Amino acid sequence: MSPYILTTLALSLGSGTILTLTSSHWLLAWMGLEINTLAIIPLMAQHHHPRAVEATTKYFLTQATGAATLLFASTTNAWLTGEWEIQQMTHPIPATMIIMALSLKIGLAPLHTWLPEVLQGLDLTTGLIMSTWQKLGPFALLLQMQPAHPTILVILGLISTLTGGWGGLNQTQLRKILAYSSIAHLGWMMLVLQFSPSLTLLTLMTYLVMTLSTFLIFKLNKATSINMLSISWAKTPALTAITPLILLSLGGLPPLTGFMPKWLILQELTKQDLAFTATLAALTALLSLYFYLRLTYAMTLTMAPNNLTGLSPWRLQNTQTTLPLALTASMTLLLLPLTPATLTLLTL
Repeated sequence: MSPYILTTLALSLGSGTILTLTSSHWLLAWMGLEINTLAIIPLMAQHHHPRAVEATTKYFLTQATGAATLLFASTTNAWLTGEWEIQQMTHPIPATMIIMALSLKIGLAPLHTWLPEVLQGLDLTTGLIMSTWQKLGPFALLLQMQPAHPTILVILGLISTLTGGWGGLNQTQLRKILAYSSIAHLGWMMLVLQFSPSLTLLTLMTYLVMTLSTFLIFKLNKATSINMLSISWAKTPALTAITPLILLSLGGLPPLTGFMPKWLILQELTKQDLAFTATLAALTALLSLYFYLRLTYAMTLTMAPNNLTGLSPWRLQNTQTTLPLALTASMTLLLLPLTPATLTLLTL
């Protein structure tokens, strides 16, 4: 792809999300989401492969459905209440429709079925954008809305954590595993969205950092399946020692950064007299932890063929930039002791 076209698409991607983040009017927010969708579609289809084209088509149809529902719901709210402001979404019917439309756009269960298939058809760089940047716009709208009844958010959150845990158990493709991991993390965010928006924001930020480091590791190793992870020690021995910790951080195991949001969310749910919901969410975290342990086992405790072809890669000069990976990996492993400072910053 031409660098000029790539720059134009990247700028459009950024400006669409920023327009959604800064708008208080439903029409402008919808325009931002549409610009964002139209900018990522050529990036998804740049490799002329049937799987990539199929993934792009699925993504376009689901995003168009979500955007049309959002526009219809916001128009309905304006018709019923006379308000176009995002924070004035007072009528329960359009509010519920918009929550479902945004859930479809980010891939929350039970509207998640497109996400694993789409992510599997993309290369790791575009998959990284899909799993991180594309979540910001819809989440900004969900954070601004104040639904009167949090029940729907709690139900969506629990279904997502269950689906993300169960769905990832039987996968061998890393991109599908990361898609189900994304669904589970989004479920945790939705559980606490109504009670503590700042905690949802903290969970989103930690998820972005952990997912960024995981995708960069797979990209550095050129790994797309569990079997390809088993030979990563020959390419990057030092990184292979750190990767299990990053995967366990995604699973929410103490004393790693991923434990911080889960711990705080369970505490908040207990404060809201939702002990049963907190217990269910904690149990679903064990499902996710199992498939991260599978990846850890494949990477560290399986022995790849010990021949010259397998041993040569680590002796070759690596030309990829590793600074972003070093920064995000350090944050993924070491931020838990800063929990009190993080909470103080969020409550300012």
